Amino acid sequence: MSEILFVRSLTTALRPGVAIVDGISFGIKAGETFALLGESGCGKSMTALSLMRLLPDGIHIESGEVLLDGSDILALPERAMREVRGGRMAMIFQEPGLSLNPVMTVGEQIAEALELHWVNKNAVRVEFVEAHSDPGKIDRSPFDNTCKEYAGGCPAALRRPFRRLRANGKHEIEQRCIELLEQVGIPDAPRRLHEYPFQLSGGMKQRVMIAMALAGQPELLVADEPTTALDVTIQAQVLQLLRDTQERNGMALLLITHDLGVVAQMAHQVAVMYAGHIVEQASRAQLFARPAHPYTQKLFAALPAAARGGGPLAAIPGNVPLLGDIPNGCRFAPRCDRAWALCHERAPEWAAVGSGGVRCHLYGEGRREKGEGENLGAASTLPPSLFPLPCASPSLFPPHPSLLEVAGLKVHFPIRKGILQRTAGYVKAVDGVSLSVAAGRTLALVGESGCGKTTAGKALLQLVHPTAGSVCFAGSELVGLDAGDLRKKRAGMQMVFQDPYASLNPKMRVAEILQEGMDALLKPRMKISTPFGLNLSKPAAGNTELPVHPSTERTDVFIDALLEQVGLSPSAKWRYPHEFSGGQRQRIAIARALAVSPRLLICDEPTSALDVSVQAQILNLLKALQRELELSYLFITHNLAVVEYLAHEVCVMYLGRIVERGLAQEVLGNAQHPYTRALLAAVPRMDGQGAETVRLPGDMPSPANPPQGCHFHPRCAHAMPQCRSAYPGAAGISATHDVHCHLYGK
Repeated sequence: MSEILFVRSLTTALRPGVAIVDGISFGIKAGETFALLGESGCGKSMTALSLMRLLPDGIHIESGEVLLDGSDILALPERAMREVRGGRMAMIFQEPGLSLNPVMTVGEQIAEALELHWVNKNAVRVEFVEAHSDPGKIDRSPFDNTCKEYAGGCPAALRRPFRRLRANGKHEIEQRCIELLEQVGIPDAPRRLHEYPFQLSGGMKQRVMIAMALAGQPELLVADEPTTALDVTIQAQVLQLLRDTQERNGMALLLITHDLGVVAQMAHQVAVMYAGHIVEQASRAQLFARPAHPYTQKLFAALPAAARGGGPLAAIPGNVPLLGDIPNGCRFAPRCDRAWALCHERAPEWAAVGSGGVRCHLYGEGRREKGEGENLGAASTLPPSLFPLPCASPSLFPPHPSLLEVAGLKVHFPIRKGILQRTAGYVKAVDGVSLSVAAGRTLALVGESGCGKTTAGKALLQLVHPTAGSVCFAGSELVGLDAGDLRKKRAGMQMVFQDPYASLNPKMRVAEILQEGMDALLKPRMKISTPFGLNLSKPAAGNTELPVHPSTERTDVFIDALLEQVGLSPSAKWRYPHEFSGGQRQRIAIARALAVSPRLLICDEPTSALDVSVQAQILNLLKALQRELELSYLFITHNLAVVEYLAHEVCVMYLGRIVERGLAQEVLGNAQHPYTRALLAAVPRMDGQGAETVRLPGDMPSPANPPQGCHFHPRCAHAMPQCRSAYPGAAGISATHDVHCHLYGK
């Protein structure tokens, strides 16, 4: 089968000598999925933007060819490229919330793509409305059914985003918009057509992005991290949608991701990218059976799994090199524990391995003989981890007293309508949640997006006011406390948010960010006998007194110790958040939470948008801090692999309620609730065989109008008549495992 896209020696540079994408070559056949895999900062997204010719200002394509069906699109003028972009080639961007226009309806945005690229069998008449212009001067000439005549015949002054289509154009394009929305699995498409992006869930926004990309009937679809930060069920739906579209249209797919599970499920061919180079390329089966490059091997080793026995994950030391600071020789050598002198002196050539190839001296002519030469890889000379961990199973921990007790927690938000804003109903975001977190233990709160996990976490901190229920922390009731008393308690409970860049003040240096919490929550004291913070010792059991603020002269010493505690250099305190990588920013967020000596951290999806190596670093850090400081974690996540590795207990949440709870090995190894089983079945398998995951049908109902009876019954394959009439009570599976399901009732 011929290649629909062939990239030859593509180089994209910031300036001469500073290449972001450095001489990469690959090809994609029609109907094939080609995955581009690697850590953040390796050049994957810049490769996609280079193919689409959508590079940011200051970055340019220096050399190479991009052949689309034999024609070099890099040689096309921009006017001709606009015909290709969105037509023969289309792109799905990583963050649909930022890519969709917030002031245009879904229908207007899809119709905009249709106006440019859709070729209808019937002639379509479109009338343009010129903004701020005399209506008498509007050109009402029709455009016929060719996109080329439309693009060339419409004066730029008369172009504006789609608002209304009149005469014949309105019906045809609106019907096509509805067809596209139905094709991507959005229910009630005629109504959704007139909604704005903020009214859609994360999964629906991503499907709208796919519908816009499919509007031009592309031969090649570039998907840049299309499932990052989506929960497993929505991810399964999006991936199945892409697969179905491929089978229907014969479309080629360039899939950019850092998720090895997605690669295992979707890809036919895989290229591993590092620091602007493709370092390994192979079929999916070959890559998962025998990864050749040391970098690829380390990506697999960094995956969390319960089988690791609670020990530290094999995180890759160091970071991807910065632009302008590319090392001599092999670019991975400073992080490679198999590097020797040649790796630091000469860049490796491409060597054939099986049906693919690899860029590594271990497979080239200068391959290292056994015992020959000195290992100079920086990975072997890096200092040992600050927090070595014992290899102990979470289940072997002795019983701990409860630190947090939550009973019947409800958070209902009023729905107000009319000119008088009368309450017309309630959004039941959290509806009767009860849980407990033991000292020094991790409780994972698992569920799809929109099930109420984050709202529950905020309600525990009283960041949103509970409607009802009890939150008892270290023996003290928090619900109903006035602001002053609540401030005294809040130092003991802190939150680590999902997006560290959004939660860190961009105008403050790291030292100021860390000191802000201490100034707000700790008691001032001018002199202290022991420098607070040199050893972040755990608080005495039962001690709920407000921690003491370090004296002014010791604050710098404390901040330095705090940064070292989370694996950052003390010199980082003078830098701003934008100067750090995503993983480093998350470390700063953790340091900020630790600055007030908390006993409980509420971690809201802290690793969801991080690549596998950085995720491993953060998980190692959290485990080490828990062991050293006896911290408790409420870990909110949709990543079940992380739950399997980190958690001691698990609560599964659906539509504001806990449906299953128990020890991690019980819930994950012997799931009883159909919803828990569906979550586990939706996780992509890592066997490299491309087996399809089980897809949970439909979307979660609105918490403003939950189904009667069991909330899960509209999506449940085992629903019975009683499921539609009464909510199930708790059924005990074991002394530590219970489930809310009629299948296990009396």
